[in-house]
Amino acid sequence: MNADAPLETPTLHDQHGRWPQAESVADFRRNLADVHARIATACLRVGRDPTHVRLLPVSKTKDEASVRLSYAAGCRLLGENKPQEAYQKWEAMADLTDLQWSVIGHLQTNKAKLVARFATEFQALDSLRVAEALDRRLQAEGRALDVFVQVNTSGEASKYGLPPDEVATFLKALPAFTALRVRGFMTLALFSAEAERVRQCFVLLRELRDRLSQDIPGEISLDELSMGMSGDYEIAIEEGATIVRVGQAIFGARSTPDAHYWPSTVEHGPRC
Repeated sequence: MNADAPLETPTLHDQHGRWPQAESVADFRRNLADVHARIATACLRVGRDPTHVRLLPVSKTKDEASVRLSYAAGCRLLGENKPQEAYQKWEAMADLTDLQWSVIGHLQTNKAKLVARFATEFQALDSLRVAEALDRRLQAEGRALDVFVQVNTSGEASKYGLPPDEVATFLKALPAFTALRVRGFMTLALFSAEAERVRQCFVLLRELRDRLSQDIPGEISLDELSMGMSGDYEIAIEEGATIVRVGQAIFGARSTPDAHYWPSTVEHGPRC
């Protein structure tokens, strides 16, 4: 994003698994303030308005007590990877009537009914089978859902998401699913200490969005770019992220290994 000088923002991946646990409302407020300050600084480096970047705190693996503390600290929309885990939290905290949920992980068609029932947005749409299942369930619920198309910008077989060269065709099929409101793209970058390799994943998504925005169905919006997590969200912001998904830097390190959520081997079925 900065044409004047190369950016050399490092990743924070060396901090992975070492963030201290947030155990009080004060801890959460302090962590949230720190992340917001880093967002503002990253925006300043590239001349962006910080109000154009939404922070999505990610509560995956965290228990109800921790989520309630984050709510008391001001969180009103939380990201979860596993639909069933998110659904259980939604049921357990139904008394928090303004707490909303974003499902950001891979969805199997047999879990579409859960997402259709409670989620505010779904950020990992990468197959027409899932689009059809979600649309059918949402129609039955009388609801609509904001969705993001997940793109595999790292080229890793271990990650879900459409290959970049399949995205244009995929987008053209989505207006048929009238309960899905396409808002933009989502990606997961390489988990690497090599910041420039991480940055290229974000550059690819932004350039893909800019290119495809010229020829998309009128019902589709590509305004949003959801990219960047605790270890690399500042780089993502420099490259145009409008949503950053931050978990450990807010909640603290997770006891469950990342392999539980991002398997090292992904067996993809047909994409459509």
